[in-house]
Amino acid sequence: MRMNQNTLLLGKKVVLVPYTSAHVPRYHEWMKSEELQRLTASEPLTLEQEYAMQHSWREDADKKWRAQLGTTEESCMVGDVNLFLTDPEDPALGEIEVMIAEPSCRGRGFGTEAVLMMMSYGVTKLGLTKFEAKIGQGNEPSIRMFQKLHFEQVAVSSIFQEVTLRLTMSKPEWQWLLAQTSHVEEKLYRDGSVEPH
Repeated sequence: MRMNQNTLLLGKKVVLVPYTSAHVPRYHEWMKSEELQRLTASEPLTLEQEYAMQHSWREDADKKWRAQLGTTEESCMVGDVNLFLTDPEDPALGEIEVMIAEPSCRGRGFGTEAVLMMMSYGVTKLGLTKFEAKIGQGNEPSIRMFQKLHFEQVAVSSIFQEVTLRLTMSKPEWQWLLAQTSHVEEKLYRDGSVEPH
């Protein structure tokens, strides 16, 4: 994540900023929710473990970007979006995840814009051409959102109770993605503040 540790992406509805140690306490509070644990297939961690995970995201080369997702109108953090490499044999494949932690912010298009922004960043800055999303079988809203973004189901794991959706960036898909994210601005982010880019 070092290459984008100072990158801020500003969309119409959301702003993506790097996941820093300042975000850990809020994230830790979110993840106490049994509903979020179920939807994200996560186990509860101690605050110290969350800080260690944040440090891991910042230092590991295979974890390309974990961004906190905030709304542009309210300037508050509402979730996160992650992009990481899962297949050393295929460096053009990125796994993408999104979580809208604040219940009042779900169903408002924040997750959709965040995923589009992260995918565009992955294509233009990281050379990714394929994306996968692994979603719990019971998480219908998330499955529907990814399907609206042209992802297709490629696998179902009864053991992990999850569906794998995939999108390969053909030329028409790439043009569609760039059109969807043409409004996004990249800015410099340092220590919680935005600087002109």
